[in-house]
Amino acid sequence: MSGLVLKLGPKERVLVNGAVIENGDRRSRLSIITPNANILRLRDAIHPEQANTPVRRVCYAVQMILSGDATPEDTRRRLLRNIEELSQVLTDHDSHQHLKRATEALLSDQFYQCLKSIRALLPREERLLAHGVQ
Repeated sequence: MSGLVLKLGPKERVLVNGAVIENGDRRSRLSIITPNANILRLRDAIHPEQANTPVRRVCYAVQMILSGDATPEDTRRRLLRNIEELSQVLTDHDSHQHLKRATEALLSDQFYQCLKSIRALLPREERLLAHGVQ
């Protein structure tokens, strides 16, 4: 995770390598310099019952790696298959760029970057589902 910068609001919580850390009363900025640290903003966390769409399920699976509840070895192959399935449904150039970045990040164990790329697809998925496209 070399070079990751987190900007936290007051009292915002973040999970770092399994430990929940709460920010103080002011906004702050943290630079994560340890490579391969597992980071998850708790405000971005998807709860199991919210993992009810294809993109949300992929986000949740990556989140489980970041939280330490799943191992990359047990999850990577399924995630790659799920990302490939998404690429067959989300066929626009922008979606493919996000999926390509997610795949590259997943293959290089950059799970926060993978999650970030997949999360960028959530608004698009919501719009498609709202219009009855499946």
